[in-house]
Amino acid sequence: MADISHTPIDPVLARRNKRVALGGLFMAAGMVGLAYASVPLYQLFCQVTGFGGTTQVAGDAPKGAIARQMTVRLDSNVSNDLNWTVRPAASITDNIGAVDTVNFIATNHSDKPVTGTAIFNVSPERAGVYFNKIECFCFTEQTLQAGETVEMPIVFFVDPELADNRELDTIKEITLSYTFYASENGGS
Repeated sequence: MADISHTPIDPVLARRNKRVALGGLFMAAGMVGLAYASVPLYQLFCQVTGFGGTTQVAGDAPKGAIARQMTVRLDSNVSNDLNWTVRPAASITDNIGAVDTVNFIATNHSDKPVTGTAIFNVSPERAGVYFNKIECFCFTEQTLQAGETVEMPIVFFVDPELADNRELDTIKEITLSYTFYASENGGS
């Protein structure tokens, strides 16, 4: 039988190995934590910066309007899995800072109640931080009964601070676009 002798473990090497293992474990745990937090953090980043055409949510109207006018064009798209039509409101031209209300008209063409939700974006993206919604149907599930038609209001304004951003002097039109999808529960 062969003699297997036990080689003593160097205590310095053992400590280093433990440190590397613990560092790897903490790094993996941190990456998992960041993966879970990435969506809310990205959403917060977009809301603060207006990145990706993310609009702002306002509790109140601005202090006043300015003489410069802006046209807001409204657009809607409906996913193939949602048997609705959604007609956007007509474009509106008003002074920057004026509060406007428009209505999208949605109709359920199915023979059963269907639940949908909408996401939005603003273009040009850099104007998103100045587009403020006071009231909106976006991100809220809407259930329409079979054949039902409803008005979906949006109350908004373009922040007068847009005029302070010289990069946006050439912007004369902002497009607010909504895309409607069936809800997670399969649209019913």
